[in-house]
Amino acid sequence: MKKIISWVLGIIIIPFSITGQNKINTGNCSGYQLNGNRVVFNCENINVQLEQISSGIIKIWYDTDGFKRNNESFAVILKGNAEEDLNLTEQSGSFEIYTSELIVRITKAPFKIRIYDKWQKLLMEDYQDFGFVSDSVKMSSYKTLKPGERIYGLGEQNGNINRIGSSFKMWNSDKPCYQVNEGPLYKSIPFFMSSEGYGIYFDNTFKTEYDFGTESESYYSFSAPGGEMIYYFIFGPTYKQIISRYTELTGKPIMPPAWGLGFAQCRGMLTNESLTREIAKGYRDRQIPCDIIYQDIGWTNNLQDFEWRDGNYDDPQKMLSDLESEGFKVIVSQDPVISQTNKTQWSEADSLGYFTIDSRTGETYDMPWPWGGNCGVVDFTNPDVADWWGNYQQKVLDDGVRGFWTDMGEPAWSNEESIDRLFMQHHRGRHAEIHNVYGFTWDKVVTEQFEKYNPNTRIFQMTRAAFAGMQRYTFGWSGDSGNGNDVTQGWEQLEAQMPLMMSAGMGLIPFWSCDISGYCGDIKDYDELSELYVRWIQFGAFNPLSRIHHEGNNAVEPWLFGTEAEALCKEAIEMKYQLFPYIYTYAREAYDTGLPITRALILEYPDDKEAYELNSQFMFGQEMIVAPVVEEGAAFKRVYLPKGKWFDYNSKQDPFEGGQWIEYPVKLSTIPVFVKQGSIIPHMPVMQYINERANYPLLVDVVPAGINKKASFEVYEDDGETNNYKKDVFGKRKISCKTTRGAYELSYKEEASGDYELRPRNICYNFFLEGQPAIISLDGQKIKSGKIPENLFDTIKKPFYKWDETAKVLKVVIPAGQETYKIQIEN
Repeated sequence: MKKIISWVLGIIIIPFSITGQNKINTGNCSGYQLNGNRVVFNCENINVQLEQISSGIIKIWYDTDGFKRNNESFAVILKGNAEEDLNLTEQSGSFEIYTSELIVRITKAPFKIRIYDKWQKLLMEDYQDFGFVSDSVKMSSYKTLKPGERIYGLGEQNGNINRIGSSFKMWNSDKPCYQVNEGPLYKSIPFFMSSEGYGIYFDNTFKTEYDFGTESESYYSFSAPGGEMIYYFIFGPTYKQIISRYTELTGKPIMPPAWGLGFAQCRGMLTNESLTREIAKGYRDRQIPCDIIYQDIGWTNNLQDFEWRDGNYDDPQKMLSDLESEGFKVIVSQDPVISQTNKTQWSEADSLGYFTIDSRTGETYDMPWPWGGNCGVVDFTNPDVADWWGNYQQKVLDDGVRGFWTDMGEPAWSNEESIDRLFMQHHRGRHAEIHNVYGFTWDKVVTEQFEKYNPNTRIFQMTRAAFAGMQRYTFGWSGDSGNGNDVTQGWEQLEAQMPLMMSAGMGLIPFWSCDISGYCGDIKDYDELSELYVRWIQFGAFNPLSRIHHEGNNAVEPWLFGTEAEALCKEAIEMKYQLFPYIYTYAREAYDTGLPITRALILEYPDDKEAYELNSQFMFGQEMIVAPVVEEGAAFKRVYLPKGKWFDYNSKQDPFEGGQWIEYPVKLSTIPVFVKQGSIIPHMPVMQYINERANYPLLVDVVPAGINKKASFEVYEDDGETNNYKKDVFGKRKISCKTTRGAYELSYKEEASGDYELRPRNICYNFFLEGQPAIISLDGQKIKSGKIPENLFDTIKKPFYKWDETAKVLKVVIPAGQETYKIQIEN
């Protein structure tokens, strides 16, 4: 294909001016060819193709050579209907394209695109005649930046959630102990959203750059040094609708196994059987819930032979079986390379052509690696590699390993300054094009091979380096955070993880974790670190995935930080386990819609000015606000509460009026969590691992809505292990509570899809009321007061209630087995 611009390994970077003399733009348009849902405009310097993917998604492509690509899109899976004719009209000086939601107006001379909604509101327009500009270094697209416009997204990037006033690069980079505003980081998600009601996905895998108003307040731009100028305009108009359509475009995120939403323990030198068993025992002896224990890269004999390290494991199969019987799943790391010291496997891969090639020599590229010596980089873009890799990784799955942690997939030490890496040749292109999708192609192989050999089993795979579309195959974590110079001074790094997490969620990484404790820094004084460690745990408990991890042999189990810290960490971890039914319901919503569990407030309150740049707290689902304490020695946490009434989650009494900031008093034990009026929050008793007792009772907190309003929640449930959820095999418990003057009416109804059977559960409702009601009835029959048993797992024969005057809570217990009913509470 003839390229729009020249590309020489991405080594030469020349300052670029939008008004430079050597620029090439589109020029004037002389005509067009219409073919189904596509139209090509013939312009002076470059042709432009517009394709209607759906009524709200338009694909825009600038090209000189028949609109051919070196590689089909790695991320995009949604195709337009080629048999549906584009609705296009021509005027003397313009063209207009109509969908049921959008109007695209195109000026002929010079060529300029404007996109409106169907009510004629201008959403996006090319800045002057710079909708496309190129020179010898890069190609760019400039868009008008409106006064007050805000930009969100780009996935897991540092900085404020509002990207205005910042610039970014996409070049997956290994950045150990990265600073709070450092970039680029490990993942490239070239998708962003505008407060004007649209999103842009720039479908380019090269080192793309984004400038959101740093050059000028009049425009923003995105650019690339190679590849194609293809972007998708994605209409909302709400942020949620934009994310939903981006999900349609690039695919739904897979759900983790249910146990994947529990807590996990790791450390850099957790690479042997005795330590693994010791940690497992430590959790169970102390009754601190935990589901997963990781093994870092030293678990292997060689990179990457998937053989248990000699001398480190006496009987790995028995270890895995024993741990499984105790409720622990073991996840092992993978690196995407084969060490040259691993002579048999290296020779095998080399002879089969499974490594990347050095374009200077035609031989396997010799990659220095942080450990294991020099390596060959496995070329996952070669389709023949998949089965070969799958056979190797299946060995440990057959042993009883439950999933993988794909690490170092940038590939490591291939940052911007590592220009020698650009001589790598992959099966599908030069490294300049493949670098950002290298980890993506690896994760795709890992998941597809897992599903091939373990049919209908849900994979757990967590990755560091990734690209847009990663959600179809893997989950993410934020890499090597923390203060490497002084681990006790990692407060800013902890604080910075919040906007990082929220931006990751808006970039379709809904299942995300950080390294709880901060990965970096030697721990010399556990007492000195204990306060910061507790705050990491309290934040990490509200990560969708929760993993405690630290570098080297720095142990970071909760009981090492003192009696008080251990107790507080246990409370935070138990809180996550209690909220599992709530979290799992939102995990399903993430699969259905792409919406993250941990959300920037703008997703729920897009018109609230205080939410525009709110980095210090987040929504946990729709009903809860979490504002972790990230300041040393804090006595207060400043929290913003949107409009409405908000209750302290722990007491649910004396609500705060919303629409204001509050100074919330805190102690080391405090996690500021608030629930909005009119919410139903399902939870369960604390267990040591997810589904330790499958017949757990459902506990339901009901914070009634205002008069003539309703609170509702649909508690989602499936088998937690298979991919049947993709076939809509699941059950829901639909709960709603209507408030009238003097009464509350709660309705409960079970529904199942496919052949799923909801497990009968005792349900205990906790109604948070101002005073004791006079009458409580079930389906019109009064029920009596009774004593709440200590063990709600047991069979309960009759419904009953109990009023707690001190807590102002009415507990109503309904025995398992009733598929529909109404509870009436009268004052």
